[in-house]
Amino acid sequence: MMRSILLIGIAAIALSACDGDPGPQQYGATPNLPEPQRGLLPSMTIPRPANWGNDRPTVPEGYTITAIATDLRIPRQTLVLPNGDILVAEGSGGNAPALRPKDIIAGFIKSLGKSSAKGGNRLTLLRDSDGDGTYEAQGVFADNLNAPYGLALANGAIYVANQDSLVRFDYRDGQTQASGPPTVVAGLPSAINHHWTKAMTVSPDGRFLYVGIGSNSNITERGMVAEVDRAMVWQIDAQTGAHRPYATGLRNPTALTIQPGTGQLWAVVNERDEIGPNLVPDYLTSVREGGFYGWPYSYWGQNVDTRAQPQDPQKVAAAIRPDYSLGAHVAALGVAFSTPAMGTNFADGVFVGEHGSWNRSVPSGYKVVFVPFRDGRPAAEPIDFVSGFLNGEGNARGRPVGVTVDPRGALIVADDLSNTVWRITPR
Repeated sequence: MMRSILLIGIAAIALSACDGDPGPQQYGATPNLPEPQRGLLPSMTIPRPANWGNDRPTVPEGYTITAIATDLRIPRQTLVLPNGDILVAEGSGGNAPALRPKDIIAGFIKSLGKSSAKGGNRLTLLRDSDGDGTYEAQGVFADNLNAPYGLALANGAIYVANQDSLVRFDYRDGQTQASGPPTVVAGLPSAINHHWTKAMTVSPDGRFLYVGIGSNSNITERGMVAEVDRAMVWQIDAQTGAHRPYATGLRNPTALTIQPGTGQLWAVVNERDEIGPNLVPDYLTSVREGGFYGWPYSYWGQNVDTRAQPQDPQKVAAAIRPDYSLGAHVAALGVAFSTPAMGTNFADGVFVGEHGSWNRSVPSGYKVVFVPFRDGRPAAEPIDFVSGFLNGEGNARGRPVGVTVDPRGALIVADDLSNTVWRITPR
C-alpha cells in the first residue's frame, strides 16, 4: 500500500512539473482570481535543501545582512527585548494523522523541503554586549517547552505560545535564563493540530494577548466538530487567562502584530489549498473585532467554496474581504511593522516572511517582502527585501519564518531550513 502511494506521489511530482502553472502572481486589494481547478492531486513541487556555502541572501543596495546565530534547532519566531537581547523560539509541532492517500503524499513531499534538525522546544537568547552587531553570547533561556512559537513581552513577563498552552515567565531586564518553570496562563486547542503554530502579539496596554489558532484541516475534511475553537484569533486576558473569540473564519493566522500609533491588530493568513496553483491568495489584513473572514465557506469575500458542506449563505454574506493579497501559496509566516530607522524607502509599511510554497510547480514565496503603506493602509506592490533563498538550480538554501524589527534599525529574520537567524541593517 505504502509503495503504491509513493509511486502515485512520484507521478504527481512529475506531472506537476508540466502542468502549465502558473500565471503571474496577483498582489494588492483586488487580485484577479481564476476559476477553481480540481483534480486527483494538486501540483506538488518543493525545492530541496541546499547549503549556503559562502553565499548570503540578497538585500537591497545600501543594506548589509549577517548571520548572527547558526546551528539552531528550527528557529520560528523572535522577540527583541528592551536591552537589545533577542529571544528565539525553536521547535516543531503537529500530530495530525493523514486522512487520505493524498495527505500521505503531501506529507512526504513537504518533508523533502525541511531541515533534518530536531525541534529544540526551547527559547534561545542572543546577546550583543558591545553593540557592534555581533551576538557573541548565546544560551538557552528556557527549555522543555512544547513547540513554542508566538512570543510577547508585557507586564514584566515573557509570554510564550506553545502548541498547547500559553505560558508566562517572570522577566527582569538583562536576565539570561528563566528563574524557574513557566506559569500556565491558558490552555490552547491542540487536539489533532493539523495547523499547530500559535502566533501571538500583545495589546499596547498589556492587558490582552491575541493568539492565532489555525484550522484542523484544509477545508473541513475532518468534520466541523474538529474545527471548534479553530480558524480564529483568541483574545486572552493576560492576568486571568479568560479568553474569547476576537475574529473568526481565518484559516491559519500564522503571525500577528499591532500597528504602531493605532493599536490596530493585523495578521498574515495562510489560505486553503487544492483548487489550483493561483488560488487562494495568502493575505495580509487588519483584523476587526467580531469579524468573520470566510473560512471554510468562502474565500476573498464572497467567493463560495463548494467543498465546505453544508453551506452557510449567511456566513458567506458576512465574510470580510482581506486588505491585501500576497499571492497564492507563499506561506506567509511572519509580519512586523517597520520604523524610520530602517531607512527612507522602508520606513512605512510591513515586512512579511514568506516560507514558500509546496503546491505549485513554479515555487512562490521563499523571501521576505516589504509591503509599503500610506495613510495607515497597504499602498503598493510588495518589494523584495531579503531574497536569494532559492539557488540557480531551484533548491532552497533557507526558508524565512518570523520577522522582527529592532527599533534601533535592524530586521531580524528566523530561517528554519538553514537554522539561522539573519540580521539586516542599513549601512
